[in-house]
Amino acid sequence: MTDCASRRRLRSALSVVMTFAVALSGCTAHMLAEAPSDPAKPWKPPASGGSDVAAAGYGVAPRPEVAVLQPTPGISADKIYDLPELIDIAQNENPLTRLAWQQARQAALAAGMVEATYRPFVAAMVIAGRQQVSQPLQVPVGEQDSVTTTVEGVSPQIALQWLLFDFGQRGALHKAAKLNADAANVLFNGAHQKIIYDVTRTYLLYGAARSRVTITARNLDNSGKIEAAAQARVDKGIGTTVELAQARQAVAQARFGHVQAEGAEKDAYQALLAAVGISPMTVIKVRQPTGRQLPGDIGRPTEDVIRTALAQRPDVLASYSAMKASEAGIAAAQAEFLPKVYMGAIAAGGNNDLSASGLPTIGQQASSTGVVIGATMPIFDGGLRKAQLESAKSLAAASAATFQKTRDTAAREIVVSADALRSALASYRAAAALTRAAGVTYDAAFEAYRAGVGDITAATAADSGLMTARLSEIDAYTATLVAAANLAFVLGAMTSTDVATAR
Repeated sequence: MTDCASRRRLRSALSVVMTFAVALSGCTAHMLAEAPSDPAKPWKPPASGGSDVAAAGYGVAPRPEVAVLQPTPGISADKIYDLPELIDIAQNENPLTRLAWQQARQAALAAGMVEATYRPFVAAMVIAGRQQVSQPLQVPVGEQDSVTTTVEGVSPQIALQWLLFDFGQRGALHKAAKLNADAANVLFNGAHQKIIYDVTRTYLLYGAARSRVTITARNLDNSGKIEAAAQARVDKGIGTTVELAQARQAVAQARFGHVQAEGAEKDAYQALLAAVGISPMTVIKVRQPTGRQLPGDIGRPTEDVIRTALAQRPDVLASYSAMKASEAGIAAAQAEFLPKVYMGAIAAGGNNDLSASGLPTIGQQASSTGVVIGATMPIFDGGLRKAQLESAKSLAAASAATFQKTRDTAAREIVVSADALRSALASYRAAAALTRAAGVTYDAAFEAYRAGVGDITAATAADSGLMTARLSEIDAYTATLVAAANLAFVLGAMTSTDVATAR
């Protein structure tokens, strides 16, 4: 009878446990209903998804709160901003500066977390519970065939754990974390250098786009003058309808070019807003670049110039720190093969009540304290530590290769940028000479045609040639300024607004 009752209680307890486990597994499995039902059918959100708009096909339900666009505050629509002011706005508003700042803070906190492992770990715990045990009697006493014992109580504890010696593992990890923090700090300054350069470049390109609009407008005006002259010749009976048609074709072509230039100006304006890091809904007026002197003739950068630049390039310095951090990772992995010495201490108290069915409750109080010094020595781990060491060595080798590639790429960028600046200067000189010659040709051709001794084809060709020359000159001028800014950037010298606005 006693064994049957025990088995019934056991089966009842197992039934409760199994029911609870099945319920928990059902809580996990039902989430599959939230996933797409078929690889070839669109996912549809549940009816309680919070959106009243159903998406068609493979579209998704809109969430209006993510599409709130507002102009960047603090930007005056009436003020005309110059390059230094745009750079200042970018350094305050561009999300890339805040991203780099947070990454530097995270790296610093990571180094602080490694430092915390040098200190003891103290934890306070409270264990409370109740346990009931039923023991069957060999010989029933009256109607009682078992004795039930209940133990309940509370045990507060304070434990201390302190790693005293680990053969330099924490030192290696701390060194790696400090190097990574240094790299993040360098990259923070590098992010600002990149923003200064990007704003400078897009500012110059936007100015060039505006100049192209002005040039195409002048071309349209010139084409209109040729058309008027052709119309006047027809009215006097000395011109032909073919000449007039050619003139009108030139006007249409000039108008098309002007419309294209206006579209490019709008694109350049948005590119400038993106470089500054302000909302595309922002309306801002920008001062046209004027009075910027082109750099003089430059020679090929010397080895000393390249060495100086590499020593201050943020990307090169960050890559070097990453390489050194990976080398420290090897030392940390090697320390895993060595023992660790630690100290532990505990202070605990207890207040327990013991009762048995048919017996009075017995109260018990106890406390204990202890301090131990121990050492752990890994013996076998299935090759885990060896794999970790090989991984650390592989990472160090990859970091060394990355550093070499970064350094070589930076040196090549300096040489290429200097060559590009020399080419841009030569192109500008040639374009300026072409513009002067094209201006003389246009004036002569137009005056000759208007006087009745010239040809309409020569006049329209001269007009087109003048526009092409002017566009080439402004493009070459801007390319030279951008190349100069790029050379300063790759030299690691684009460090302030003063450098970007140097004339």
